[in-house]
Amino acid sequence: MSALVLLAAEAAASASGAGDSGSGGLPQFDLAKWPGQMVWMLIIFGVMLFLFAKVFVPRVGGTISEREDRIAGDIGDARRLKEQADQQAATAASEMVAARSAAHKLAIDAKAKAAADTAAQEAVEEARLNETLAKAETRIGAARDQAMSHVRDIASETAQAIVAHLTGRGASTAEVKSALSGQA
Repeated sequence: MSALVLLAAEAAASASGAGDSGSGGLPQFDLAKWPGQMVWMLIIFGVMLFLFAKVFVPRVGGTISEREDRIAGDIGDARRLKEQADQQAATAASEMVAARSAAHKLAIDAKAKAAADTAAQEAVEEARLNETLAKAETRIGAARDQAMSHVRDIASETAQAIVAHLTGRGASTAEVKSALSGQA
């Protein structure tokens, strides 16, 4: 520590010796120059105070104000656009409901029309089938009547053949007819 004190003493001696000769040393530590330094410090402080008060702070404040205004405007635009988007979404949803309703109605109408067309075609086919069935029944009835008219003749011939086979002698047509008329 004594070395440090010794070093400080030498520096002070050289500074006082240098101050006397007018060369070297720091002017901040020369008490004779302090009044001039104070004046310059006050002038520089005044200029800096003026610049900060009239130039720098208003610019920064203006920039901050512009940013706040821009942000507020952007937020307002975003809210307005969101409201428009919500309105468009509601409109689209209502249009979707209307379209679904129209499509459902169209599907029901198409189904009803198809059912009506099918029923009409079915009725036409059923009428055609009934007509064909009536014609067939008429033909069957005519064939049955024709067959029934021949049944008497066939029965008569069969009876003659049975009698001839059983008795060995043939029966006359008049005898078979009188026997058949008697049973009828």
